[in-house]
Amino acid sequence: MSSVWGYVSAIIVAMLFGVWITLDKLLLNYLHPLALASMVYMLASVLLFVIRISPSHNHILKIIHRESKVKIKISRRNYFTLFLTALFGAFIGPALYLNGLNQITAVNAAFLTNFEILFIIILGILFLKENVQLKDIVGFAFLLLGAIFLSTNNLQNLSFDENLVGSLLIIVACFFWSMDTTLTKFLSDKRDIFLLTGLKCGIGGVILFTISSYLGLSFNLPLDMLPALFFIGWVCMSFSVVLVYLAIREIGSTRTGSIFSTSSLFGAFFAFIILGEPLKITQLLFGVLMFAGILILYKDGDLKSKQGLKLNKR
Repeated sequence: MSSVWGYVSAIIVAMLFGVWITLDKLLLNYLHPLALASMVYMLASVLLFVIRISPSHNHILKIIHRESKVKIKISRRNYFTLFLTALFGAFIGPALYLNGLNQITAVNAAFLTNFEILFIIILGILFLKENVQLKDIVGFAFLLLGAIFLSTNNLQNLSFDENLVGSLLIIVACFFWSMDTTLTKFLSDKRDIFLLTGLKCGIGGVILFTISSYLGLSFNLPLDMLPALFFIGWVCMSFSVVLVYLAIREIGSTRTGSIFSTSSLFGAFFAFIILGEPLKITQLLFGVLMFAGILILYKDGDLKSKQGLKLNKR
């Protein structure tokens, strides 16, 4: 039953990220990407720490961990790993992603997030020495082909201009997020999940805020945009970082990553509904092609063997 909650958590994260992409596109009309990222992560950190010090904290943990074995002790090595996840996933990743999103449509940005699962596989091959099968190569090809067509507007934009730069920033952000996802598996079995996630968001938010302040960036936002900001920080971000820990613990980082890739479809859908961005048939086809590549990579339950990660180690 715990694995079911792992899948549900991963799907909810994908949906929240899809909403996050769309609302961020709105807020980028008023804020610099670095300033926006700093506000989102600091808001998420505040909420997570409020939950941790609240009287209901232990009750919430009992619900979250009711079917799982967790460890109470957090070692120095765990804190170092946490710092790396904050650096990769709460600072570098969002900084690059929002700068890229500022240059391309939310629809294309959503589809390009599929690159994260490709990087997770590559990290497994390089550092964990997995074997590459023929079907894996086909899956990689589908992901790359879809990403190339999306980032170059169906091969019509092959010059190194802003459109391509924005797409490249999204892809590099996905690499750092894949590092974050891979490292998070070493923390996902800890009991004090709100402390870890609060620290992660706080570290990333403080670094981003410091840089934004040094650059003299504005944090002014119209009052009618504040609900969107608070929704991103207190719902999309804070819930996501907690649910990612749960999903990785229950079903593993590669399964979580593969399900998270559906955020591209959620993001494209919400961008079409909320922002009115065009959703072309070709974009859908290449998005489906990338999703098909993911299915090929993980067909027949090979997910755990891809990185040598077993369920009971999450």
